[in-house]
Amino acid sequence: MESARETTVVLADDHNVIRAGLRSMLDGEPGLRVIGEAADAASAQKLVKDRLPDVLVLDLQMPGAEPAADIPRLRELSPGTAIVVLTMRSDPRKARDLLRAGAAGYVLKQAADRKLTEAIRIAAGGGSYIDPELGGELAKLEADPLDSLGERERELLRLVALGYTNREIGERLFLSVRAIEVNRAKLMEKLGIETRPDLVRFAIEQGVIDAEAETGP
Repeated sequence: MESARETTVVLADDHNVIRAGLRSMLDGEPGLRVIGEAADAASAQKLVKDRLPDVLVLDLQMPGAEPAADIPRLRELSPGTAIVVLTMRSDPRKARDLLRAGAAGYVLKQAADRKLTEAIRIAAGGGSYIDPELGGELAKLEADPLDSLGERERELLRLVALGYTNREIGERLFLSVRAIEVNRAKLMEKLGIETRPDLVRFAIEQGVIDAEAETGP
């Protein structure tokens, strides 16, 4: 008879050696049982749907994987399955985005032998786990993103979001076009934003501009 505390796990990683190592480690842990393995995103979805594991350990780099879209889809297939992401990417922004998408954990592969079991148990219990190496950086991202901007940077953000050109912004701020280009690039890097549409969305969400009341040139 299965123990009432047993946690079932599916492993999804395209490297056979990694899966074998993870399975050996997890099967040696009391209360954990690996019930399936997948080498690509489609197989992972089928296993989750068919076997309804307590936890899915999901590699970010599998063939066909689009984690930001796959995680909500997997959650729909099996709402009771917690997803723990296992990755080489020490990226707090990626961790934040995937946790927001519905992941319950984010573990770095290089620390899997020490952290994965703990992450699985926490996720199975309804909690969330972030690798401690990323915890501090993630906390900084979760702080008010406008706190790090000076008055001039906020004005630049507002003008860019409203659609002013670099030349028009330069005339308003009494700076050269080149200076605006440099400051604009630094601002977007500081905020972790890559495109103007994303910058506009950010400015609206943060109340820097009013989508209905303000208009650009």
